[in-house]
Amino acid sequence: MVSPQALQPCFDQVLEQLRERDGLRAFQRLAGRTLIALDGTEHFCSQKLSCPQCLTRKRSNGKTEHYHAMLAAMIVAPGHNMVLPLMPEFISAQDGAEKQDCERNASKRWLIEHGERVKQLRPVYLGDALFSCQPLAEAVLATGADFLFVCKKDGHKTLYEFLDGAPLDEQTVTERKPGKHSLTYRYRWIEGVTLRDGKDALAVNWLGVSIVDAKGKTSYDGAFVTSLPLTADNVVEVAACSRARWKIENESFNVLKNNGYNLAHNFGHGKKYLARMFAAMNLLAFAFRG
Repeated sequence: MVSPQALQPCFDQVLEQLRERDGLRAFQRLAGRTLIALDGTEHFCSQKLSCPQCLTRKRSNGKTEHYHAMLAAMIVAPGHNMVLPLMPEFISAQDGAEKQDCERNASKRWLIEHGERVKQLRPVYLGDALFSCQPLAEAVLATGADFLFVCKKDGHKTLYEFLDGAPLDEQTVTERKPGKHSLTYRYRWIEGVTLRDGKDALAVNWLGVSIVDAKGKTSYDGAFVTSLPLTADNVVEVAACSRARWKIENESFNVLKNNGYNLAHNFGHGKKYLARMFAAMNLLAFAFRG
């Protein structure tokens, strides 16, 4: 039985070849930083087929689903139509663990395993609202990197109570393109707010972004927490980087599952590593695409 970790040199080679050809420069943002988006995805699901490595969940109809999942890591950049996959971390039963594995735990393992390997890229990690908690923020900081995570109001009561009435810095930018309606981007930010309640709460910087069209309709309204400094000079670029997180879903998972790679197809379970091996090889094929 060969572990998918045997493919790590292949992922390293992809990154090294891109570096040698100066291809990483096109991905760099924020004065030479590299954005790495982290997100979980399933690569098998069935109510009939299963193996000892499957995760399980009960549906409302009483039936049990068996599935395989992984924590993917992709180098992304706003304005760049390509992404570069890194070695994933598989979400699976862990030896000695009583609870089922999850995306957050897999993210911590990925950072421990790969944080030093990608340190020279000066990474800024992107993640959805699941990531904007203190344990994951601290895990990123422990690697010497920075984070830029989605922050939703319903998951950060203490933070948003502080924001209510707090003086925020603001900046508005109107974008006009020939033949198209104008868009107005409104940025609001504040530094040094606590991510949660308690004396040991981590101080983070908060950024809100909204986009309004020429008719006054809001087409986007989101917020993020970050360890990056926020200023009038960089807030536009930081916001663009934060929204590049969607590329791991749109330009990655969507392509891998619906455009020829068939990531979610059952290529086989095997005794232990086969399903993971096929998923990792699928990512490598994606990395080597024309």
